[in-house]
Amino acid sequence: MSQRRLIGSGSRFEAEIGYSRAVVQGDWVFVAGTTGFDYAAMTIADDLPAQTEQCLKNISAALEMAGSSLRDVVRVTYVLPNAADFPECWPILRKHFGEVRPAAMMIAAGLADPRMRIEIEVTALKQSPPLTCPRPRRRPASRAR
Repeated sequence: MSQRRLIGSGSRFEAEIGYSRAVVQGDWVFVAGTTGFDYAAMTIADDLPAQTEQCLKNISAALEMAGSSLRDVVRVTYVLPNAADFPECWPILRKHFGEVRPAAMMIAAGLADPRMRIEIEVTALKQSPPLTCPRPRRRPASRAR
């Protein structure tokens, strides 16, 4: 049986609420819903694209501590208070997930703080194989006899 490992980001919310930024179980990494707060400064940008970028930076840091990366993400859930704002995020999401193309879902729901414009949750499978397909072997040319 594989060990369960808890990963924290240092956010005060983790201690106050009682959760981990990420949980590693075997080769799986489950990253909790993550907002666009810069946890070092406890600040948050006003605009959605900046928050989306910070969310992914926070998620990437948690994945790195778990021995994983955004390239290993197999599932992602986006939560936005206003579904009509979602297209604003697409260029940033495409930049980070365009080649990975995880299974995804977007939910419109209220978030804990009115300054929050997006929350992202991911699941990753550590050290997944490269995305490129192996080249087919060439058959030797047949020789006429």
